[in-house]
Order: sequence, then C-alpha cells, then structure tokens
Amino acid sequence: MGELIVIGYDDTDVADMAFDTVRELQRDYVVHLNGLAVVEVDEDGQTHVDSDSRVVGSTTATGAVWGAIFGMLFLVPGLGLLTGAALGGLVGRLSRSGIDDQFRQQVGNLLKPGSAAVVIMASKVTDDKFTAAMRQHGGTLLKTSLSDEDERELSEQLAGPQ
Repeated sequence: MGELIVIGYDDTDVADMAFDTVRELQRDYVVHLNGLAVVEVDEDGQTHVDSDSRVVGSTTATGAVWGAIFGMLFLVPGLGLLTGAALGGLVGRLSRSGIDDQFRQQVGNLLKPGSAAVVIMASKVTDDKFTAAMRQHGGTLLKTSLSDEDERELSEQLAGPQ
C-alpha cells in the first residue's frame, strides 16, 4: 500500500529543510520513496515545484501515478494532456482511492502565498521514526493511502489502451 503524505509549512526555508530530512530518512531506510517534491507558493500566488528527480518516476508506472496525483492535488499544468473521459475517469479513480475532494481541499488550504508543502509518495514508512525525525520542523501533516491495486489501476488508466 502506498502512502501520500503532504506536510504544509508557513516558511519555505523550513519546507526545504524538511525535504532534506525526508531524503535522509530514505537513505536510512525509514521511508521508501516513490515520489518527493516541495511545492512553494510565491507572494503572487504562483506555484513552483522542486522535485527530486532521482526519486520521482523511478519507474514509468510510478512516475505516471505520481504525476497524475500531483496534477490533481495542485492543478499543475501538463495534466491538460488528459481530456474528457480520461480525465473524468482519473478523477473518479482518485476519489475512490482515498484522494477525495476533502483531501484535495485540505491540501489547497495548506498552500497560501509565501507557504510551501513537502509532498511524499511512499511505498513504506516506519511511522514512529518518520514522525520523530519530522517533528523538529513542525508543520501540518495530511496523509492518505493508496492500495497497490489503486496504484496499478491508476497506472493502467494513464497508459490508455494498449
């Protein structure tokens, strides 16, 4: 089962430090990452994404799921490649997989101008060690789960008919 974790911060520098901590936790096998990014909202309300390319998209399927989830959470340009029924199906699939409108709204509420969030997609998290390491940064934590089946179906839906 995959975990989607979003930690919101009022300070972009703190979010950058938290991002580095997550990378250290991966090296220490506390978390196994499928995706990791920092989303910053500047004072003009523009969204900027900094992702760890060594983690994000380590496989085509993981990269596709990560991109879709990321696009749905933050309405990132590039998701526009999906239109009509494909986008509708994906939104429905995300809702059934635990990423519902309420979760997306909570994520949106975290990101105000001048703030940032660390977005983590992990296949394994040792909760107690993760929480202890991240506590030093504070922030607001949101978490939802994706089953292996949900991730597989999202990947297949994004790949389209073969």
